[in-house]
Amino acid sequence: MDPADPVIRRQRIATAALGLLLAAFGLWLTGTFLPALLWAAVIAIAIDPVYKRAERRWPGGARAVLPAIATLLIAVLVLVPLALAVLEAAREASIAMAWLDGVRANGLPEPAIVARLPFHAEISRWWQENLATPEGTAQQLHRLPRSVLIQQSRLLGRGLIERTVVFAFTLLALFFLLRERDRFIAQCQVAAAKLFGGQGRRIGEQVVRSVRGTIDGLVLVGIGEGAVMALVYVVAGVPHPLLLGLFTAFAAMIPFGAAVLFAIASILLIGQGDVAWAVAVFAIGMGVVFVADHFLRPVMIGGATALPFLWVLVGILGGVESLGLLGLFVGPATMATLILLWRDYVAVPKHVAEANAARPPPD
Repeated sequence: MDPADPVIRRQRIATAALGLLLAAFGLWLTGTFLPALLWAAVIAIAIDPVYKRAERRWPGGARAVLPAIATLLIAVLVLVPLALAVLEAAREASIAMAWLDGVRANGLPEPAIVARLPFHAEISRWWQENLATPEGTAQQLHRLPRSVLIQQSRLLGRGLIERTVVFAFTLLALFFLLRERDRFIAQCQVAAAKLFGGQGRRIGEQVVRSVRGTIDGLVLVGIGEGAVMALVYVVAGVPHPLLLGLFTAFAAMIPFGAAVLFAIASILLIGQGDVAWAVAVFAIGMGVVFVADHFLRPVMIGGATALPFLWVLVGILGGVESLGLLGLFVGPATMATLILLWRDYVAVPKHVAEANAARPPPD
């Protein structure tokens, strides 16, 4: 068959157009579950070294048992901390409702910290007029926009249902991705070779290295920050230090996110009257963030992605803004692939470099 034959050319063009049309339709059709598929791919890449060792140790269980065990472990690692946080939040909500009933019945006493604040006389007068008595407190509570609170509660419930469905589908996709791991990798390698030639393998390896480096630099370092700060919270006497340490670990995975938790811990300590400990907790937290962001993460992420940390940070922040939490891992991988393609594009061919080196310098 002659490729130059007009009939063959038209058939190839029609096949390519049909393929692009079906691919676009497929992306539109599965758009709701695309984040779940990406999450499954990210998790599979992250656990791949451990999973390969498990396959070598138990080769007979690679078909269904090992994928099921790995999927179950991932579900436990995600659901157990969330369940603990939900239980603690429910307990705190009941305490808050009891406190709110007491405030409605007796008013809100002026805290001792007000006397040490600037303009304490004006603040104290406003407090006595608006919050110290049951009537004033009731009037302030009635000003809360209940419609907005109800609407936010509905949005929260809807978002929780959507994320539960996405998480369940992520686990399902992860199971099948691990079960068909070898076949899927072989197909991706063949497709990359056909589309990009010799660069296809390098692009795939760069994406995998970027995802793993980002996970090491964000997740592992974030967990370390949360563990260190949980110990600091315990020593400083912050209320619910373990729960706050867990939230700090999650927030530390997002650049500049941990500072919000340090501020919350400091505010809680100020409310207890421990101003010195509040300053100490915030200072220690910012010191931990400085070490993590300026020494650990640039080495772990930048070394794996072969990117300057500035571009890593741009990929993380841009990914979070566009894709939410998933963008933490997709953003740096995308930037690393773009930089790889750019370096290949602007690279001087070897024979040109040798000719330039052999050329005598100009007079």
